[in-house]
Amino acid sequence: MNVLENWFCSTPFWRRTTEQRVLPWLLADVPLGDHILEIGAGAGAATPELLRRTPRVTSLEYDQALARKLVRHGGQRAGIVQGDAASLPFADASFSCALAILVLHHLKSSALQDRVFAEIHRVLRPGGIILAGEIPDGWFHRVIHFRSTFTPVQPASLAARLTSVGFRGVRMDSRSEGFRFYASRQP
Repeated sequence: MNVLENWFCSTPFWRRTTEQRVLPWLLADVPLGDHILEIGAGAGAATPELLRRTPRVTSLEYDQALARKLVRHGGQRAGIVQGDAASLPFADASFSCALAILVLHHLKSSALQDRVFAEIHRVLRPGGIILAGEIPDGWFHRVIHFRSTFTPVQPASLAARLTSVGFRGVRMDSRSEGFRFYASRQP
């Protein structure tokens, strides 16, 4: 992420927006279960609210400095892990839900995104849910990601990509700011 993204995602404004606008939309009508894997937790904008909604959260962050800052959000019900979503450091069938908020477009290629989908499938329990929110491709988002990785997730290809790694029941919806999708790991 570039300096602008790091700054913005650490602001109280973004935390409030995440809690009051982003999460209610993303999590609507989705069963989270008892243990969420929060992928790309960043500065922790979603972590406190996720802890209010489910008994246990494990927050994964690639950036070591951000992972250290996340500790303050954890409490006893959250684990903070510094690691790579393309090679998740967790046992098979560990989580009831995996959540990625504005993370996938930061991966360097569609192939790497697919590897992350496969890893998420591996660590979800049978019946577990993958849930993600993303931004659409466009000039504005490309400008914001200047000197940062921006690999837009193409909504038209998502169902086939998720199905190819074993997910079923892919659902997607969108609004002006972005889109969300979810699917389940079959028992």
